[in-house]
Amino acid sequence: MATNTAAERRDSERRAYNANLADCPGHELLAILSNKWVTLALSALADGPRRHSELSQIIAGASQKMLSQTLRQLERDGLLTRTVTASVPARVDYALTPLGESLLPIQRAIKAWAETHVEDVHNARINYDDQR
Repeated sequence: MATNTAAERRDSERRAYNANLADCPGHELLAILSNKWVTLALSALADGPRRHSELSQIIAGASQKMLSQTLRQLERDGLLTRTVTASVPARVDYALTPLGESLLPIQRAIKAWAETHVEDVHNARINYDDQR
């Protein structure tokens, strides 16, 4: 078995979680978190638990299938919980976990930046297109 020096181990560890590298484990999470439906679902749950029907009303444009897939992915990733209450019909509530709640400040900062700079981005696009 080959022995690595401390410098080689540090270099290997740094590369393992370098988001600029194609095989970085962080790419998987970045892909999930950059999905617009994920962003909208997390935002919709920021104020507390909601039922599927409430989420579908809040998240405009999401099909039932897309919303269900997104919620299932977020549950699998540990960002939300799904609680089924036995009743007729069955009641299903979704709520953020502490891990999901830890994303909210980041998400709110990105949302604030987007709202502040949307006009700047639109103007930049117009300028870019005019130059082409």
